[in-house]
Amino acid sequence: MLGLKQLSDMKQLRLLGVLAATAIGLYVCYLLALPFLPALTWALVLAIVLLPAHLKVEAKTRNRNLAALISVSVAAVAVGLPLIFVAQQLVREAANGANYLEEIIRGWNPDGFVSDYPRLAGVAVWIKDRLDPAGSVAAFAQWLTGQSTSLLRGSINQVVMFVLTFYLLFYFLRDRERALRWVESLSPLRPLETAYVLSRFAETVHATLIGTVFVAAVQGALGGLMFWWLGLATPVFWGLVMGLLAIVPVLGAFVIWVPAAVYLSLEGAWARAAMLTIWGGVIVAGIDNLLYPMLVGSRLRLHTVVAFIGAVGGIVLFGASGLVLGPAAIAVTISLIDILKKRLNDPPKTEVAPNS
Repeated sequence: MLGLKQLSDMKQLRLLGVLAATAIGLYVCYLLALPFLPALTWALVLAIVLLPAHLKVEAKTRNRNLAALISVSVAAVAVGLPLIFVAQQLVREAANGANYLEEIIRGWNPDGFVSDYPRLAGVAVWIKDRLDPAGSVAAFAQWLTGQSTSLLRGSINQVVMFVLTFYLLFYFLRDRERALRWVESLSPLRPLETAYVLSRFAETVHATLIGTVFVAAVQGALGGLMFWWLGLATPVFWGLVMGLLAIVPVLGAFVIWVPAAVYLSLEGAWARAAMLTIWGGVIVAGIDNLLYPMLVGSRLRLHTVVAFIGAVGGIVLFGASGLVLGPAAIAVTISLIDILKKRLNDPPKTEVAPNS
């Protein structure tokens, strides 16, 4: 007969074995899911954003499968067609823009610049002789032209991820209640605490995607429209770049339109430079101040520096999907810290969600 101490030791060993096997299994599952992280992320984001509209469709059809199919089909068309158009225009405009810059640099006369700005003469000559900006831009233009065909066709991986995103979206919408119950069953938190963390995650997704991305898209569209109206080269490309920069906290569309206004003024086009400056400083920047509080408000609840670290760090770690995953990870972590602080301060039996 084994003693009580030996039985206790065997139970502990078995428990450690189960814990080790579980940890290995979780790590293997992580490795298996890692290639599908972009599809999983965007499917979850779309499910959160589309849920209010999907609930209305589900109430009218009274069929979960049909409602999910309708929502996914509409979302696929609404997302897919603009992506195809933007990709085509981006590649074409990027190549044209590189060629345009090459022509400007090759046609630039440093002698005239030296006479106008003698203090910068040495820097200008050194840049032209040592760095060969025209040759670099020409090589970049050739690369873009060579890559345009493959980019327009799209890689097999991108197509697979696009299809997989909407495949997963179908099940996220149809089986959302079952998924939430599964998450609650696995969560070590209390039910109200789990609901609080999930709500913070959803709020962050809404604030990031609907607020930040939508406002940035409007700013990029307005900036590209002004570039087109003023006759500047590659308005679609620069509009997209302005939109992407507007997503990142601290940066913004001004990174593009301010140098463009300076370039117009150096060319002597003072009226066009003034129009671009007024449009960028009043309209484009004003849209951010007008729409962002309306769409985001206090839902993000992250300081500008924290949001910047989350967005940029997320993109570095996870790629494009990190734009959402980064801020969401920070928001969830802060929520867990709030829960921990409340547990330490409250009586053990208290089950109250932290103030949201």
